Amino acid sequence: MRKICLTLPTNRPCADTISAIGEEAAHAAQYFGVEVHLLILDSCDEDAFAEHARVAGALHGTANVVVHHLDEAAQRDFLHRVIQRSALPKPDLLLDLMLPSDVSYGACTNRAFLIAAALGCASVHRRDSDSSYQIHDGRPVFPIHHELLSLGKRAADAVPGVSRSLLDPADAHKPVAMVGSSFVGELSVDIGEIRELDPEVYYEVVGLWAEAGASEQERRELVEESFIGAGTDPFTGDESTLGTPDIWRVDMCNIALDHEVYERVPLLPATSTIGSDYFLLHLVRDSTLPGVVHNRNIVNYYTPERRSGPGFTAYQLRFTKFLLSMLYLYPIYTAMEAAGGALLDTRHHVRAATIAELAGRSAAEDRAENVRRLDVIDRCYRQLGGRYAEFADHLVPLRERLLDEAQADIEDFALLIEAWAPLIEAGRAEPLAAGGPIRSAHDA
Repeated sequence: MRKICLTLPTNRPCADTISAIGEEAAHAAQYFGVEVHLLILDSCDEDAFAEHARVAGALHGTANVVVHHLDEAAQRDFLHRVIQRSALPKPDLLLDLMLPSDVSYGACTNRAFLIAAALGCASVHRRDSDSSYQIHDGRPVFPIHHELLSLGKRAADAVPGVSRSLLDPADAHKPVAMVGSSFVGELSVDIGEIRELDPEVYYEVVGLWAEAGASEQERRELVEESFIGAGTDPFTGDESTLGTPDIWRVDMCNIALDHEVYERVPLLPATSTIGSDYFLLHLVRDSTLPGVVHNRNIVNYYTPERRSGPGFTAYQLRFTKFLLSMLYLYPIYTAMEAAGGALLDTRHHVRAATIAELAGRSAAEDRAENVRRLDVIDRCYRQLGGRYAEFADHLVPLRERLLDEAQADIEDFALLIEAWAPLIEAGRAEPLAAGGPIRSAHDA
């Protein structure tokens, strides 16, 4: 029986989400004949973890659904064993890159990838704790329906399962590497208040996402498309498109990736940086691997802590670091787009060494553009006043550190890509018997 990994990383209370994702797992097992490994990577405090364990425990016994609820101690134990088995140099650094002390969207998903490989899963299907499913005709709209219809199939064989095909005939023999959709509801990045306070400041700040040298028209188009997902229109019926995936219509709370992609290249392990988990979307598209984009959009909502005093500061710092990361990511994206299908070997596998080389090379980019970005953020946030001006004050002593971290993040990415194949191999060899390193703390 084919195994898949449906994963939920969380660092906040989300018992209702766990219950809902359990229903999605049961749906997949019942209607698609797969064994679903529901993997909850839990970084919450003891009280929230205990509530999550209670809800996860209620899912045990669901036919062909295996629940793994891991606290950080269990995750660290597994990672330590895998890194030791790999015999790679710098084991302490690798452990820190896989399970850092700060929030890392890329690192938590990399842990899911590694554990999925250890479990023998053919794909990873990711959801987020600050989202929920749409309801249509009284039933939840599960994205896994489209994901399992197409993922991993030869693209030509996936055509009957989609609404339309824009598949290039040259790609028909390649596997469907990604299936995804977006979200409805609030902006994916919590900066809507900036737009309400001053639309021109919003344009200038979000425009920092654009590549240096972008035209005014390109910058404005990017701002208009940024963080909006699928808007607010509710689901009324299925639509799906096979071909070169439109990654602007895919969010990481609503995505599935084939193991042939994530077992070769991980995600950027940067800490406190939103968007650090989107690299593989670019890689799939630029390498000419086919994908499916559908319309089973997930509902995005904001949790209160990101608008509190410390939460606001932390979130705005993650947004700032995202903008700084672009200095190093754009050269990689540009090179991947130029390489196209040459990024794949004869078996349609991504050439990981090429990606590692591109990441290492980008670390030498001139920091002047990031200095400019910090200057613009400082000026714009002071113009907004209030807590935004306070955040600008908070950034002043951090400037040099943030510039250093942005460069170090891409250097760490290059290192992790080079280490990834041995880590995946070691993960597969790590025993997963009952009582082994993969288990719920609830069951310990």
